[in-house]
Amino acid sequence: MQQLTVNLWMNGTAEEAGQFYASALPQTTMEVESRYPEEGLADFQQPLAGQALTVSVWVGGTKLTLINAGPEFSPNPSISLILNFDPSAMEDAAVQLDAAWEALLDGGTVLMPLGEYPFSPRYGWVSDRYGVSWQLMLTNPAGEPAPLMIPNLMFAGAAQNKAAEAIDFYTGLLGGEIKAKFNYEQANDVVNTQSVMFSDFTLGPDIVSAMDSGVAQDLNFTPGVSLQWDCDGQEEIDRVWDALSAVPEAEQCGWLTDKFGVSWQIVPSNMGELMSRPNAFEHMMGMKKLVIDEF
Repeated sequence: MQQLTVNLWMNGTAEEAGQFYASALPQTTMEVESRYPEEGLADFQQPLAGQALTVSVWVGGTKLTLINAGPEFSPNPSISLILNFDPSAMEDAAVQLDAAWEALLDGGTVLMPLGEYPFSPRYGWVSDRYGVSWQLMLTNPAGEPAPLMIPNLMFAGAAQNKAAEAIDFYTGLLGGEIKAKFNYEQANDVVNTQSVMFSDFTLGPDIVSAMDSGVAQDLNFTPGVSLQWDCDGQEEIDRVWDALSAVPEAEQCGWLTDKFGVSWQIVPSNMGELMSRPNAFEHMMGMKKLVIDEF
């Protein structure tokens, strides 16, 4: 059962974006999961009354959540989504990859052109019309099966060359193991031979990828793309929250920022049931760390 969910901050476009992804990506569906209440909203939230609050998008069975909010944040390529097109598990994988590429590119921007690379016979990196970054890859059918979608964390800017430290920290705290890790063979002005060129690892039942940027770029993690971690009970929320939170002023409504700059939402696994309680949204807005008994 999925425990880690990538959440995307949308500037009032969550429902529209969910419908776009359901049409653009293979094996993808969407659903409005929750809506803003009609009453009890802060002044800045009033324009969103009754609109979608969260939209769930399932890509090959992996859930992605779109958060409908304002213009405060936006996604950037520091956290992207890798789409694995596996010929052994998908009919006409290359054709489906090309179709998804064309759909995502409509109104988007190419970050790495679609073509042949040493690590894949067909690969491309694109930022779509909503600023969300996708890496599309035709995988080796003889390799280990992978989910259609996995998140990739790129450590750049203030977090440059901290990928290895972060991987060890996350897997130790949340329970996981490193599946593969490759370092850069040659140092340059940005990376050294201890920097991570590519890695993938597990967090609970989920697979995550991470890397250090191979070129200098002023690109930092932001709440535009956050990682949600579901916890069973208040004791587990407290443990994970206390270990991860490193920026007190960023704590709000279950959100925190860790020492690498990554934004997390630490939530109870029964969040849906809690949010169905009377005045739950108003109660949540008054919290920093989520306290189950206060919903």
